[in-house]
Amino acid sequence: VQLQASGGGLVQAGGSLRLSCAVSEPTFTNYYMAWFRQAPGKERESVAGSAWNGRSTYYADFVKGRFTISRDNAKNTWFLQMNSLKPEDTAVYYCAVRRYYYSQQWSDYPYKGQGTQVTVSS
Repeated sequence: VQLQASGGGLVQAGGSLRLSCAVSEPTFTNYYMAWFRQAPGKERESVAGSAWNGRSTYYADFVKGRFTISRDNAKNTWFLQMNSLKPEDTAVYYCAVRRYYYSQQWSDYPYKGQGTQVTVSS
């Protein structure tokens, strides 16, 4: 399984961005998809996640109400809609996939995409 993250960029505080993560295997099921981020000099942290069928979603407290995870089934692509962005959201964002259960630990994910840079200016 290969993951391709995209959609990062530079945005002003209060603005929005939508990140995408394409999953290469359309028949891959019973998995959990997660978004992580890593800011300069900080540990990588869990941002949001979802069961493959969308029935369960997870959000870090610091993004609740601002970020929304969703999926385009036809394109086997996941999205992270980020609204009301803050300068502290500046980070490299990564998507990752694992089977059977959700985890907030980056090391638990065997399938990981490359990062996409999000920069929020004040």
